[in-house]
Amino acid sequence: MSDCIFCKIRDGEIPADFVHQDEICLGFLDINPVAPNHVVLIPREHISTINELETRHEQSIGHIFTVAAKIAKDLEMATSGYRVVVNCNADGGQEVFHIHFHLLGGRRLSWPPG
Repeated sequence: MSDCIFCKIRDGEIPADFVHQDEICLGFLDINPVAPNHVVLIPREHISTINELETRHEQSIGHIFTVAAKIAKDLEMATSGYRVVVNCNADGGQEVFHIHFHLLGGRRLSWPPG
């Protein structure tokens, strides 16, 4: 997708502060963090929303959660706790239509979030 900001980050057209890169996904610091630790995780493949997920994506989405757990441990928030959030479509709070996961931690998170 030529107009997708996350695809542009993936392709190196827009700089990002990466905390993880592999053949399946990328993790980078959010430019507008809502918690002391706020990492955005995206699959390299452009998938607009979770509504477009298919069984062929199961391994890559599972991998993203494994990466999230590793990053949480690396950022020393695995023991105290963290949150992984995915929003779907406009009413669900999705602003960038490339499926992505917010890894949030570093402070006590309240519930409900919104």
